[in-house]
Amino acid sequence: MPPPRPFRIPCACLVLAALSLACGGGESANPVADPSSRRDLPAGQVVGYTGPYGAHAWQGIPYAEPPEGDLRWRAPRPAARWSGVREALAPGSACPQYASVYAGADRDAEGIVGSEDCLYLDVYAPRFEPGAVPAADGERLPVMLWIHGGGNTIGNSGFYDGGKLAASGDVVVVAINYRLGPLGWFRHAALRGAGTTAGDRSGNYGTLDTIRALHWVQENIAAFGGDPSRVTVFGESAGGGNVGALLLSREASGLFQRAIIQSGGFGFTRAEEAESYGFEQSSAEGLVRLLVADGTSADRVAARRHVESLDYAEVEAYLRGKPTEAILAAYKNGDGGMYDVPTRIRDGYVLPRQEPIARFRRGAYNQVPVMLGTNRDENKIFMLFDEELVEWRFGLIPTPRDEDRYLAQAEHQSNAWKARSVDAPASLLRQVQGPTVYAYRWDWDEEPGIPLLLDGPALVGASHGLEIPFVFGHWDLGPETGRLFVRWNRGGREVLSRQMISYWAQFAHAGAPGRGRGGDLPEWPAWDDSSPDAPRYLVLDTPADGGLRTASQTWRIADVVADIGRDPRLADARDQCAVLRNLTDWDYIDPEEYASANGAVCARYALDEYPWSDVAAGGG
Repeated sequence: MPPPRPFRIPCACLVLAALSLACGGGESANPVADPSSRRDLPAGQVVGYTGPYGAHAWQGIPYAEPPEGDLRWRAPRPAARWSGVREALAPGSACPQYASVYAGADRDAEGIVGSEDCLYLDVYAPRFEPGAVPAADGERLPVMLWIHGGGNTIGNSGFYDGGKLAASGDVVVVAINYRLGPLGWFRHAALRGAGTTAGDRSGNYGTLDTIRALHWVQENIAAFGGDPSRVTVFGESAGGGNVGALLLSREASGLFQRAIIQSGGFGFTRAEEAESYGFEQSSAEGLVRLLVADGTSADRVAARRHVESLDYAEVEAYLRGKPTEAILAAYKNGDGGMYDVPTRIRDGYVLPRQEPIARFRRGAYNQVPVMLGTNRDENKIFMLFDEELVEWRFGLIPTPRDEDRYLAQAEHQSNAWKARSVDAPASLLRQVQGPTVYAYRWDWDEEPGIPLLLDGPALVGASHGLEIPFVFGHWDLGPETGRLFVRWNRGGREVLSRQMISYWAQFAHAGAPGRGRGGDLPEWPAWDDSSPDAPRYLVLDTPADGGLRTASQTWRIADVVADIGRDPRLADARDQCAVLRNLTDWDYIDPEEYASANGAVCARYALDEYPWSDVAAGGG
């Protein structure tokens, strides 16, 4: 599964900012309402604008009541119908989060941005005059609902422009905000009082937001020409994990018909871990930190005693009375705006209490066609800021301290990500639901560099999140991307982007990527385990680097661990142990496997040199 503690810089834009490669992507002019975009929804009348790709866009449409006051930590309630014509010309507020460019804030911004009044969505559709909007059965367009990534702690719908995907793929794109961090996932007994619903008591408010958005689609998308019986949910990283949650949630049954998981996974949180003392980021420990932070209690022990002296109504009143900033501050421990918090809680109502793999194995999930994949060099974008691995020359230019180890660690960690997020689940899903499972590996690595100083492909490569602009066909993700997507790599990336849009859209239309919308691309085969050489996934790359091609190689975590032990680039046991340590840090192997993989050697290095040696020693 992908890392449950995404505490490093998550976004290509931030990487480029750190490299001081500013310039690029200017701000667009304020959009003007286009009368041809006026639509009459069950929710109310709305008018949008025509975007840069010729598609209609409607932004900032409410899909639920603002989750403020008494609705904080409650399942989302349907938004009230508005009167008059609503101008939908700008995204709604981001949900509360630490400032970052990924949140739509300036690069140097600090503190909290966003508002608890944040449950808004954006819609993009091919441009139709009001009388020409597809309305008949068989004519309406498939819908693609995007769930952004960001560790479930940062991000917003407005970061992406779905116009090119909508216009080129002949689909309706919906991008949503959902509650983040401890406002999105917070399970505590004090919030399960009289009058609460099962959803209120679940703690899974961010997950329920995605389900409410799907209900909104069922109720309203036909007015935009969308087909509510052909809905694809797709997301990247944490957003991909949230798609996995929808596959397992009974509450989402029948609300979508296909699913795409980009660099995601199936890492969920046990209910006990989400709310009990002894788990650092649980709601119980968060409450303790709040009491210490505001001076109510002197320390953790005193805070626990204070909580035990209160009844649940008093605890609930205290929690609801805390400002947004204080709640987030109780969980801040990361970089780039991201921090650790339990999400996707196995509560028994929104998500099953059983391990996901057990549910998949017996077919107890929403069985729909699934497409899932990872990027070849997922972890490089995180490794770039690891001081143990990279030195920043002049404070500006990253240089691997040991290039062999850097490349070896990137390869093994990315293989582990693929093993957990693609190979194992794809094989299991294929056994259950037959040939409706498709996989990919994304290989684009044509980043610019600095001669003799910076090798872009070696340092960054096909990193985590970089495939998103290719799916949307939109290259402006902030002021730094103008130096990532440059003139000399434009031809290849535009070709690859057109191909990916074609495959993604065809999957939304037909439940299989096939040969793309135009029928002119190589056939994308379903996952096939019938023989070692059977095609299992499609490699996505530019024509200059091999183009589109099928591949068969898969990984198990045991294979990755074994390869680390015989990798000539890691001839020193110290380096092998360091790579194994990183696999443990990302929850790919457990501490006992790490300590025993090289016998007492790894345990000794961990105890002597690494700050989290208690984990390697079995005490973590």
